[in-house]
Amino acid sequence: MVEETTGVRLQKVLAAAGIASRRASEIMIDKGRVEVNGKTVTEQGMRVDPELDKIRVDGSRIPPPRRHIHIVLNKPRGVVATMEDPEGRATLSDYLPRTKERLFHVGRLDTETEGLIILTNDGELGHRLAHPSYEVTKTYMVEVAGHMDNKTFRRLEKGLHLEDGPVKPDKLKLVSRTESRSLLNVTLHEGRNRIVRRMMEAVGHPVDRLSRIAIGPVKLGQLPVGQTREITPEELGALMDLVGL
Repeated sequence: MVEETTGVRLQKVLAAAGIASRRASEIMIDKGRVEVNGKTVTEQGMRVDPELDKIRVDGSRIPPPRRHIHIVLNKPRGVVATMEDPEGRATLSDYLPRTKERLFHVGRLDTETEGLIILTNDGELGHRLAHPSYEVTKTYMVEVAGHMDNKTFRRLEKGLHLEDGPVKPDKLKLVSRTESRSLLNVTLHEGRNRIVRRMMEAVGHPVDRLSRIAIGPVKLGQLPVGQTREITPEELGALMDLVGL
């Protein structure tokens, strides 16, 4: 929080963030629904620094005013997860909106894997999202060959020991199965190379199709293949909380 003669009035910050009108924001403050730096605010007129103060409404983090670009792309299968390719193959940059800002992708996604990838020019957020110590989860929809029986599913659920060490999914769900194929949801905080594909190969069910559908609180939803959208303020606030920003 800042001195009363500086900063921005709290209700103005909430209105600028699209939470509600100034008058409705004042009512939220009166009802004790707003926190600043962990303390509930009930008095009107507080001034804050929206760049530094941690503001929450009903427990959800309100991110600071946008200084960076944060984009979600539903990467098509066969697209190289880089911004440039010396071999002339399709890359992420072919699917991004025109911008003067230099964007980079957060984390890896195999060429044959489709789905959610985050691109940004926010170096600190990108670094933390990709760093193993923050254990940001990634969720995948995995279609594998063959009928996965209950015994194999439980083996996956308990964890495996691969050539580069043990791996255990944070969550595992069997969505459907037939005689010729099985569909699973796999959530991991691991970032090792081809980890999902190697897990499935280890239990005798090679991957036919793999799509990442979530990174932490950011979900792919109904975003069409090859299309982009901006990360919402709610998602950005949740990401910042997740990695301690």
